[in-house]
Amino acid sequence: MAIEPVTLSGRHVELVPLAPAHREALAEAVRDGELWRLWYTTVPAPEAMAAEIDRRLGLQAAGASLPFTVLDGPGGRPVGMTSYINIEAGGPRLEIGSTWYAARVQRTPLNTEAKRLLLAHAFERLGCLAVEFRTHVMNQASRRAIERLGARLDGVLRHHQRLRNGTIRDSCVYSITAPEWPAVRANLDWQLAKPR
Repeated sequence: MAIEPVTLSGRHVELVPLAPAHREALAEAVRDGELWRLWYTTVPAPEAMAAEIDRRLGLQAAGASLPFTVLDGPGGRPVGMTSYINIEAGGPRLEIGSTWYAARVQRTPLNTEAKRLLLAHAFERLGCLAVEFRTHVMNQASRRAIERLGARLDGVLRHHQRLRNGTIRDSCVYSITAPEWPAVRANLDWQLAKPR
């Protein structure tokens, strides 16, 4: 499984390789909703955006991640970040995670199409057996969004991570398997085709 930087484009979103040049626009995007203030997430604060970009690019250099900047439509402004993480080349399988979006684009076709593009690339180009999603057990909005995609709950990793505020995160682990992908794809395409 060759995980290399790639641009994935749709009608509502474009996913481009993360770059230091995106720092200012991403710092502006994260202010929309003050996402870093949510205690159960690990979204970077505006002043920490450069360090977060460096961290993600370091993980990419180590072969552990493939980070993207999320643009509001092809050639649009940065409105968030997402990544392939927990890459297991032997499976192959990976997780779509470390995702955040500006409040103004949450629950819009942008997220649905971003996941559609990432899933298609993972299953159809990279040959993944399964794709995971993980979120804090308390993050109900994220859990509902993952379930709307068609992912199934595999279980809860209890006492999985320590968060920056000192609390312990229980992580809900969801997945979509390769045999499930055609039905999930059809559902995502149907959702994207519905009039808004």
